[in-house]
Amino acid sequence: MNHPWDPSTFENRLREVGARAYHDKHPFHEKMNEGKLSREAVTGWVVNRFYYQQSIPRKDAAIMANMPSREVRRLWLHRITDHDGIPGGDDGGIESWLRLGEACGVSREALLDPLNVEPGVRSSVDAYVAFARTQPWPVAVASSLTEMFVPNLMAKRLDAFERHYRWIDPAGLDYFRRRLVQAPRDSSEGLRLTLEHCNTRELQLAAVGALSFKCNLLWALLDAIAMRYEN
Repeated sequence: MNHPWDPSTFENRLREVGARAYHDKHPFHEKMNEGKLSREAVTGWVVNRFYYQQSIPRKDAAIMANMPSREVRRLWLHRITDHDGIPGGDDGGIESWLRLGEACGVSREALLDPLNVEPGVRSSVDAYVAFARTQPWPVAVASSLTEMFVPNLMAKRLDAFERHYRWIDPAGLDYFRRRLVQAPRDSSEGLRLTLEHCNTRELQLAAVGALSFKCNLLWALLDAIAMRYEN
C-alpha cells in the first residue's frame, strides 16, 4: 500500500519540480535578464503575457468555486482582488500591467485586443483555466505553487528592466514590485493548503503532476513568444 509522503518529503518533491522545470531557465528569460532582447521582443512579451495576467483571476475564481469550505474560500479570495482590484481602492495587478504596456508604448486597446495574442499563448493559458476548473481543488491549488519560485525571478526581472531597458518608463514597473511582496505570501498560503489537503499518495502525486503541468505551460508560453519575436 502506498502511504502518503510525510510533509517534508512531499514539499521537497514539489520544490524539485521548480528546480528542474520553472521557466526562469527558459532561453527567452535568460536573454531578457541579460538585456539581450530587442525592443520588439520585450514589447511582444508584454502584450502576450497580458493574456495570462488577465486570466489569473478567472483561474482563481474557478478554483474557489470548487472549494467546499468557507474558511478556505476566504483565504483564496484576495488572489482575485489582487489582480482585478477593488472599487474605490487598490487598482490591482491587471491595471498595473496595463500601465506597464503604456510604459512600453503599447496602448490599452492593443493589450486588450485578443487578436494580438499568439495562438500558442492563447491555447496554453486557456488550458490552464480549464485545468483549474476541472481538477480537484487541492490539485488545482498545487498548480499555483510556481509562486514559490517567483521572487527570485521577479527580482532579476526588475533589475534587468531598470538596467537594460531604460526606454521603459520606470513608473510602469510597479507590477513587478507588487509581486515581490505578494508572491511569498501567496506561495506560503498555497503550500500550506497543498500539504494539508493533498493527504493521500494519489493526491500528492497529482499535485506534483499539476505543478509540472504549470511549469510546462509557462515554458510553452515562452516558446510561442520566442518563435514569433526572435526569428
